[in-house]
Amino acid sequence: MTNAVQPTTEASNRRGARRLWAWPVAILVGFPIGGYLADLAVDGVDSMWAALVGGLIAGLVIGAAEWFALRRWVSWLWIAATSTGMAAGLTAGTALVDYEISRGDLLLMGAVTGLGVGALQALVLARSRIPGAFWWAVANPPAWALGWLVTSYVITRNVHDQFTNFGASGALVFGLLTWLLLTMLFREPDSEARR
Repeated sequence: MTNAVQPTTEASNRRGARRLWAWPVAILVGFPIGGYLADLAVDGVDSMWAALVGGLIAGLVIGAAEWFALRRWVSWLWIAATSTGMAAGLTAGTALVDYEISRGDLLLMGAVTGLGVGALQALVLARSRIPGAFWWAVANPPAWALGWLVTSYVITRNVHDQFTNFGASGALVFGLLTWLLLTMLFREPDSEARR
């Protein structure tokens, strides 16, 4: 009986992993919209309160878009984790660089924001019993930093606006890199089931 169920489960997991195409789309939609709404609310991250409020707003939109792509695997807590992690990470990151906007500052701020977001999202993945959730926390800081690096070359004239998060160019890179990791994380149960 176990053998009859196993192929169905494996096939279901493979089909589910293929549905991850929605992840890069969610990133490309969520990041610019979340950043735009946050910017409307705080008009630049130049203080602790602007970082906190902007991070909560942008994180809420980004988290909702990401959750929509991952809802098959994770609970709605993903949205709360993203919003809270982004608010905490952005607040700490911007304070650490004293609200400066050089490329080095953006990289450091991005890494700290990614640490906040990635750590809390990894807890949601672990709660959902996704093997390797730890790697999500490890991968997010450099992915967020890289997103900011790419964006800093694309919106060089607008970087002084002190946005809460990187734009579509950085989101494209971030979305593709994290999509590859998610594909590996969500395929993990297939290899476990074959053993």
